[in-house]
Amino acid sequence: MTGRRTFLKATSAAVVAAPMVPVSGADVKKRKRVAIVGASWRREEPTMHLAERLVVGYPYAGKWQRPPVDIVAVCMQQRPDDDLTEACAAECGFGIYPTVAAALRCGGTHLAVDGVLLVDAAVAGTSDRQPRRGTKAGSLLRQVVDVFQQEKRALPVFNYHQLAAGWDEAGGTSEPAQRLEFPLLAGSVLPVTWRLPALELPLECVVEEAVIIGGAPDPADYQALDALQCMVERRRGGETGIATMEVLRGDAVWRAAEQQRWSHALLEAALSRSDIMMGENVHPKDMANNGELPRLVKSPAAYCIEYLDGLRATVLNFHGAVGDYTFAARIQGTRQLQSTQFLLPVHRAGLATSCLVQQIVEMLMTGTSPRPLERSQLVTGLWRRCRNAGGAGQPARGTPELRIRYRAPHLSQFCQT
Repeated sequence: MTGRRTFLKATSAAVVAAPMVPVSGADVKKRKRVAIVGASWRREEPTMHLAERLVVGYPYAGKWQRPPVDIVAVCMQQRPDDDLTEACAAECGFGIYPTVAAALRCGGTHLAVDGVLLVDAAVAGTSDRQPRRGTKAGSLLRQVVDVFQQEKRALPVFNYHQLAAGWDEAGGTSEPAQRLEFPLLAGSVLPVTWRLPALELPLECVVEEAVIIGGAPDPADYQALDALQCMVERRRGGETGIATMEVLRGDAVWRAAEQQRWSHALLEAALSRSDIMMGENVHPKDMANNGELPRLVKSPAAYCIEYLDGLRATVLNFHGAVGDYTFAARIQGTRQLQSTQFLLPVHRAGLATSCLVQQIVEMLMTGTSPRPLERSQLVTGLWRRCRNAGGAGQPARGTPELRIRYRAPHLSQFCQT
């Protein structure tokens, strides 16, 4: 485990600012007790990054934040050889429990925590940064909800990444949250991480087309879908839901590009924001026009999405050519294309979670989730479509289960330097 002294030394130089008001940890009476339930606890996994931010703090709003939150209980479903649960428990003083119910009750007979962090995902390695599900997706959240129903009382819950692997599960996930009236914050770090430049599309703007490019090893990239949705949901009329989705893989992606299925100008604008170029020459280059993409990207994927209000958006997975996430959009009434990079600091893998932890702390302290749950439902449904398309792709099909309407938050929620 990264010790407190080592971690503080590695991250104390970062200074982050954001529009949200930092939560003070001065009042001990307001400290919140949380349980962490997850797949595993290993080095460089999301569980470890999130827990470290809560234990040692994080840079935010120009100062080091020490959240008024204590980890008191942990339940991990897997205990591999390199498991760090016991080592972390010895250092941080939390209890380890065999079941979700026992963790939420801290070994007693009633709920003994103020909130739950559900991290049912693991990463394949330190370089890929694209989590994979560690257990049967949705099963841990169902166990948490079961305890709430038994107790006839519910707590704030943070759910890392997708709500569930299947839409039926995801569709059912929000119902207990609404019935039991507990805040459920779900999703990835990309909607709240830094953006270079600090771009936020104007609320109620008319988005004519959007493109997002990711470089994750998993073509069904949840983070890219999450980032796309947090941008386009701000358009005029709010989110209307999705009418159709087409999945392209392999050479079909390059044929679609030649046919202008998505704007080449937007492709150029998005790629121009990339800082992680791959190939023999990693220096900045005109990746959109130099002909290198088909050679570098062995398994390209494209997800062509049409929303019910007519907006067209494309998610492109170019693993092998780029290693970050970039976005571009054409906005009606503006001559210049809008583009940005969703920054994930490579040299400090855990630092990117600072912005996400700030949202978690905000929810624990206020009892309100800062993100619309409908966004997570929509992105989960899109993610499932991508996963189920298979290696050959999938023709354009209707998506009646994704006709989800909601309004975006009025205030910007991403970290701003």
